[in-house]
Parts: sequence; structure tokens; C-alpha cells
Amino acid sequence: MTQYSKAFLELCASVTDKRPKTVIEHILQHGQITTDELKTLYGYNHPPRAARDVRERGIPLKTIRVTGSDGRKIAAYSFDTEAKIRFRRFEGRTGLSKEIKDKLVAQYGCRCFIYLEEMEYPDLQIDHRIPYEIAGETDELQTEDFMLLCASANRAKSWSCEHCENWQNAKDKTICISCYWAFPEQYRHVAMRQIRRLDLIWQSDEISAYERLQKEAKFAGKTMPDFVKEILQKMLKA
Repeated sequence: MTQYSKAFLELCASVTDKRPKTVIEHILQHGQITTDELKTLYGYNHPPRAARDVRERGIPLKTIRVTGSDGRKIAAYSFDTEAKIRFRRFEGRTGLSKEIKDKLVAQYGCRCFIYLEEMEYPDLQIDHRIPYEIAGETDELQTEDFMLLCASANRAKSWSCEHCENWQNAKDKTICISCYWAFPEQYRHVAMRQIRRLDLIWQSDEISAYERLQKEAKFAGKTMPDFVKEILQKMLKA
């Protein structure tokens, strides 16, 4: 730990949320943490999300390739000491984050921006519309820069963004602006792919309708998405 400055160690110590804190403490002790260790030691089945949590606290990480216990190449994360440390954190500013969340709820309702379903307040998470890794964070946080997502939608967005060509190479903010994952209410692509999405959730009294669709789809020998699209297409033609 002597290789890190006092200011950097203080920043690390200021992170109290369990997942990023776990990653930080492991790297401080061992110099890096592998994706296998994140899964087997700590039960984090989506390692990039855990690394992203750390980066969003202003602590830069770099991804390196190492050899796993079974001899295959896997990813590992370590502190990027050559990058500029951003001594700011959004998630740690509890009052401000709650203020933004409350404003989003007041404006859009207590619902997930992707699934458009009503959720309990604690089940919604604040997420940057444009990924932090691409747009960074301005000095003045604006409500319109954020969205509310349930845990499932947040995981889906993280996976899609992290496998997007723009995330990996170009890092062009304008591409994100026209993406489904930033503005699902008006978009031209999904992670640079010319596709359109419609995410549906059946809950409470609607579950019986879902189960009926599921039985009908199985009887027709079709997957649920294909079966539902077929029904919609027939309705449009009618």
C-alpha cells in the first residue's frame, strides 16, 4: 500500500458500499482481482458490474489478461495508477443522489425506465443515461442525465453497453445519445445494432395471461418472443 498516495487511500477508504469496497480492499491487499475471484470468493456473477461500481466512485481501474487456475486466459482488474484520479463520487453523496432520485420519481413516477413497470422505491437504482465511462460526470449533476432502473434492467444495460463497439473503442457520446439504453423513449439503435426492443412484464393478475400464452406457444412449437410477435403481426394485418 506504500505505492499509493495518502489522498488515494483516503478516497478508497471513503467507499462504504459493499461491492465496490470489497473489490477495492482485495486489490489493495493483492494488487489485482480476477473475474474468477469475484465469482468464487465473493459471489459476484457479473464482474464488469463490480468493476464499474469502483470506477463510478472516481477510482480508475485497468483490465489486464492473466492465466486462471485452469490455464485459460481470464480478465483481472487493478488500479490504473497512470490515469487521472477523479476525487468525486456520485453514489457517496447520499443527499444529492436521493434528491435526484426523488425528482425522477416525481417527474416520471416510481417506475423502471426500461420495463416501464411500477416498482417499490428501494427497488429502483439511479443510473447514468450515458455510461459514466464514456461521458464522465459534469460538475453540476442534472436530473436529465440519469434514469431509474430496476436491478434486472441495470444488469441488462451493463452487459449490452460493455459489449458495444462504441464502449470498447470509439467512446463517442453522440452514439450513446441515440441508443435505446440511454433514451428508450426515442432511439435509433441498440448498442449500435439496427434492432428494436419491447420489454414486457406480466405481474399480479396478469400472470395467468402469461401462462396461457406460454402454453399456447409450446403447443405451437414456438418460442414466447416469436409467438407474441406472430400474434401482434396478425393483429396489425387485421
